Amino acid sequence: MKFGEKFMEYLHGEQEGCLDKCAHVEYKRLKKVLKKCRSQGPPSTSCNDEQQQERDSEQNHSLSQFCHRHSCPLCDQMFFSELTREASDIAGCFSSRVRHLLHLHVARGMQRYKLRLRQCFINDQQIMVEEGRMLIEYVTMNAIAIRKILKKYDKVHCSINGKNFKSKMRSEHIELLQSPWLIELGAFYLNFDGIDGGEFSEFCSRFSCDLSATEPVMTLMLPNYTKLEYGLTCAICLEMVFNPCALSCGHLFCKLCACLAASVLVVEGLKAASSNAKCPVCREAGVYTNAVHMLELDLLVRRR
Repeated sequence: MKFGEKFMEYLHGEQEGCLDKCAHVEYKRLKKVLKKCRSQGPPSTSCNDEQQQERDSEQNHSLSQFCHRHSCPLCDQMFFSELTREASDIAGCFSSRVRHLLHLHVARGMQRYKLRLRQCFINDQQIMVEEGRMLIEYVTMNAIAIRKILKKYDKVHCSINGKNFKSKMRSEHIELLQSPWLIELGAFYLNFDGIDGGEFSEFCSRFSCDLSATEPVMTLMLPNYTKLEYGLTCAICLEMVFNPCALSCGHLFCKLCACLAASVLVVEGLKAASSNAKCPVCREAGVYTNAVHMLELDLLVRRR
């Protein structure tokens, strides 16, 4: 089965009701844009079929050369702007849904007591596990769709603009598989001890974490055999992250180390950091304000 058919089957599958308000890659529409661009060309007045084919070949070659050197005026205006918007919406939807899900799992105080009481009547744990599985599948399928449509773009235009667009996505923090919330979901499954056998236990076995290694690492085996590895070493103290935080650029640090790098007090928090403060690794500025406190990862590290 081709990916386009598989992706459409996924969109209309079991998750349709749960994720119907979430954005997704308009894979079929973007593919049509590329198809139209490939077939686009000025009309010919030649009556000879051979001459017609020769001219078409020359026109396609010229178009490819044009696209390779510059950009494609036939589809770029719509293609990349549309894909940027979709990737941004998907990243936003994924992070907000995961944040809400994990907030229930790490709730404290009176809210935790209410959730415990609720679990006496409703099996919230199973619901949370299922929702987490669907969110992982959601972000993985859309990430694969983006990768494939960019590959098609480069193939049609004989360019590397699609490859360069991936770098742009990382710089704008909309690279789906680099989201810190994906790491948090992985830690959530490794922390979860309320699963007794069955398909959920099998799904959780896809996540592993080796904290005793010289360089601690978390491994996520996502749907479609996508394997991701995340290093858990703080780049400042060179120890395993403690009370970890992920900056907007995606780099992980101990909260204390991140506060020292941003020249703020721990009690003030990273939100008090200056907009000029830079990441110690990539030197990008303004990455502290929206830092993510990795509560599930912190729980995982403390337990082990």
